[in-house]
Amino acid sequence: MLYAILLQVMNNPATATDTVKQVTQTLPVAPQQPTESAISVLDLVLKGGPLMWPLALLLIIAVFVFIERYLLIRKASKVESNFLNNIRDSIYSGRIDAAVEQCRRSTAPTARLVEKGIKRLGKPIKEIEDSIEIVGKFEVYKLEKNMAILSIIAGIAPMFGFVGTIIGVIRIFHDISLAGDVSITSVSSGLYVKMVSSAAGLLIGMFAFVCYHWLNIMINRVVQKMEQDTMEFIDLLQEPVK
Repeated sequence: MLYAILLQVMNNPATATDTVKQVTQTLPVAPQQPTESAISVLDLVLKGGPLMWPLALLLIIAVFVFIERYLLIRKASKVESNFLNNIRDSIYSGRIDAAVEQCRRSTAPTARLVEKGIKRLGKPIKEIEDSIEIVGKFEVYKLEKNMAILSIIAGIAPMFGFVGTIIGVIRIFHDISLAGDVSITSVSSGLYVKMVSSAAGLLIGMFAFVCYHWLNIMINRVVQKMEQDTMEFIDLLQEPVK
């Protein structure tokens, strides 16, 4: 065939180009290598399985609880610098109502404790301390409200993710058993997608875990401030009037 083409080119150069084109078209074309397509995060999330929806709900709840608790604790940590000094001046001058009113205007938990102590003026110090302690426990409870939700999410989010992955793997092997194809491609093509739920569960659990302990640190600081101010208030009541 090659010899015939050469003879044709030599005898009739005008038709050489057409002949070459015809021969080229008859040659087998090498298959194109598949190009790796980029997969967006949204595509992975949507392909992660049905348990991605509960995980998304857990994430929304965790974010909401964290923001709500953070704002409340931050607000509770703000105490006027001269709060106890003003209370002392009001008590020593006999303006008990003014001291109570000042406590009510404050949003800090310390103000609730001091207000309870002022209302117990005239009682034994031990009784005042006990009443302040009861109010203090209630204020700490208000600070720690809904904190257990973050703790629960930190524990169950990874479990949801693992369950989602296990369900996905079961489906993959079920499909393989029906199709009879046990190649690496058939397994890996679906397995990497099913691992998304495990990764999402771990990330959500880590987020809730960090938020829980961060808020606990803030609460501990507020509680320490409450205890310090309470001790100063008790000492204030035991000081001799100048």
